[in-house]
Amino acid sequence: MADTTSPPGGPVADPLLAGREAVVRHDWPEAHRQFAAADAGEALAGPDLEAYALATYFMAEADAGRDLRERAFRWYVAHDQRERAAFVALDVARELGYNGRPALAVAWMRKGERELEGLPESYAHGFLTLLRSEAAGMSGDLDRALLLAEEAIAIGDRARDADLRASARVNLGFLKISSGQTEAGIALMEEASIAAVNEELSPIVSGITCCRMIAACRDLGDYRRATEWIEATESYCRRQAVAGFPGVCRIHRAEVKAVSGAWDAAEQELVRATDEIRGYNSMPTQADGYYALGEVRRRRGDLAGAEDALREAHARGRSPQPSLALVRLAEGRPKVALTAVSTALEEAGGDRWMRSRLLPAQVEIAVAAGDVALARAAADAFGSMVEEYPVPALVAERRVSLARVLLAEGDAATAVHELRSAIRGWREVGAPYEVAQARELLATALQVTGDDDGADLELRAALDEFRRLGAAVAAAAAERELRVATERRSGPAQVRRTFMFTDIVGSTVLAEALGDTAWERLLRWHDDMLRAVIAAHAGEVVNSTGDGFFVAFEASRPAVECAVAIQQSLRDHREQTGFALGVRIGLHAAEASRRGDDYSGVGVHVAARVSALAGGGEILATGEVFDEAADVARTDEREVTVKGVSRPVRVALLDWT
Repeated sequence: MADTTSPPGGPVADPLLAGREAVVRHDWPEAHRQFAAADAGEALAGPDLEAYALATYFMAEADAGRDLRERAFRWYVAHDQRERAAFVALDVARELGYNGRPALAVAWMRKGERELEGLPESYAHGFLTLLRSEAAGMSGDLDRALLLAEEAIAIGDRARDADLRASARVNLGFLKISSGQTEAGIALMEEASIAAVNEELSPIVSGITCCRMIAACRDLGDYRRATEWIEATESYCRRQAVAGFPGVCRIHRAEVKAVSGAWDAAEQELVRATDEIRGYNSMPTQADGYYALGEVRRRRGDLAGAEDALREAHARGRSPQPSLALVRLAEGRPKVALTAVSTALEEAGGDRWMRSRLLPAQVEIAVAAGDVALARAAADAFGSMVEEYPVPALVAERRVSLARVLLAEGDAATAVHELRSAIRGWREVGAPYEVAQARELLATALQVTGDDDGADLELRAALDEFRRLGAAVAAAAAERELRVATERRSGPAQVRRTFMFTDIVGSTVLAEALGDTAWERLLRWHDDMLRAVIAAHAGEVVNSTGDGFFVAFEASRPAVECAVAIQQSLRDHREQTGFALGVRIGLHAAEASRRGDDYSGVGVHVAARVSALAGGGEILATGEVFDEAADVARTDEREVTVKGVSRPVRVALLDWT
C-alpha cells in the first residue's frame, strides 16, 4: 500500500490533497502514488480523475491514463457537466486517432459532439473543430482542413483558451506547409511553440507543440532552427520536470546528430528512445524514431538493419519512403527502387511536404535506372519547391539533384559548377556525408570534362570521409571508382575468370500472375538466397541483371559448386513450399578485361549467351569449364552457334541432381 504519511512529527496527509499538490509541482511519481491511494479509498471526481490520468501518462502508462479519462467522462456526464464531458471525449478521440485507432476515435468524437448539442460556443467546440480539421487533412481535403483550422483558432481566441489556440495554430501551420505556404506555416508553429516553452500551456500540449515544431524543421531540412527548438524544449522539460518527453526530444536530437555524422551516438539514442516511449503509445513518434534509425543504418551500409527499422516505421503508420527505395538502389535494384519512390509520390498527391522529401530520391534513382526525362521533371519540381523556402540544406540538395540530371544529359561543365556550390552549402549545414556524396559526384563530372587530377582529389577526399564516418557501402563504391579511374589511365588488366550468369525463367509472366507485393517478396527471397550462396563460394557479384546476377569466380570448380548449390536450394524450396522459381545458369571460363570491378570482352559475351540457351533448372557450361573441372558429370554435350562469335562453342548440361 502507498505510503501516505507526512514526515515524522507531522499530521497524516490526505492522499487526494497530496496528489493535487504533486501535480502542481510536476512530481509525477508522487502524484501517481497519492492518487492511487485516494482512488482505492473513495470514488474520485472528474477533475481528480483527469489529474490522475495526467500523472499516469507521465509514468508511461498511456492505456491506464486513457481508462481514467473515460471514467472522468462518465463522471462529468453523470453530474451534467456536458462541456467538460465533451472535451474529455474529444481528447480521448484525438489520442486514439493519433495512435492509429480510427474507428474508436470516431466513436469518441461522436460522443463529444452529442454532449455539445444545444450548448453555447466554448473551448470544447474549438477542440471539436480542430479534430474535424485534422480529419479533413488526413483524408486529403486540404481546403476544408484549412478553413476548419482557421475557425478553431478563432474559437480559441474568443474562448481565451491557450491550449486550443496553440494546438490549432500548430495544425494550421502544418497544413500551410503542406499546401506550399512554408514561411506562413513555420510562423504559426513558432507562435505556438514559444507559448509552450514559455510555460503558458499544459504539459502535454507543450510537448506535442514542440515536437511538431521540431519535426517540421527536420522535414524541411532547417537543422539550425531545429537545434534551437530542441534546446528550448529540453530547457522547458528540465524546468518543469516534465519527464514524459525526453524520449521524444532524444529522437529529434539524434536526428540532428545523424546529420552531423555522429552515427554511433545517434543510433544508440534512437534505440533507447524508441523503447523509452513505447509506454506512451505514441505510434507516430515511435515511427519517426524507427525511420531515423533506418536512415542511420542505410548510410552506414547496414542495409538489412535499415530495412528492419523501416518496416517498424511502416507498421506504426509512417511511410518507409524514400529511405527504403534508396536501400533497394544500394542493393543494385534501380527499377524496383524507382517503382517504390514513384508510387510514394503518387500517394503523396498534392502534399508538398511529402513530395519535397521524395523528389530528390526520385532524381537519384531515375538517373540510375536510365530514365533521364523523369529525373529532369523531378529535379525541376523540387527546385520550384525550394524557391519557396530556400534554407541551406534544401538549396544544397537542389544543386546536387540538378547536377545528377545535368551529368546524365551530358552537361558536365555546368554540373561541376552546381556541385561545387552544393559542397559549400552542405559544409555550412555541417553534413559531412552529404559533402562526401557531392564530392564523389563531382569527381565523375570532372572526369567527363577531362580534369583527371581534380577528379582524383575529390574522389579520394570522398573516400576518406566515407571511411571516417563508417559508410561501408559508399566507401566500397568510392574504392571501386578509384580503381576504375586508375585502370582507365593505365589500361585494363587482363585476367582469367569463370563467369556465371543467372536468370529467372518467365519472370514477366510470374510477376503479372502474382501481383507486385507477392512478386517483390519472392524476388527478395531469390536475391538474398543467391547472394548468400555466391558469397559462400567466394564469388564476386559484378552486377545484378534485374532478374539474375552476373558473377565472376577465380576458377571453375567453385563456380560449378556454386551453380549446383543454387539449383539444390531452389529444389529444396520447391519441396518445402510446393513452388520455386525456375532459374537458368550459364558458365564459361575465359580471358577478359577487368576495369575496377567490371569485366568485358568476348568471354563475358559468351557466358551471357550460354545462359540464355539454358532452360529453367538447368546449368549449361562450356567445354572450357569442364576442361578445368574434368570430373564433373555432364550430359547432352554439343556444339552451339553463339551470335557474335565465329567458331562454334562446346557446351554440356551439368548433372547436378
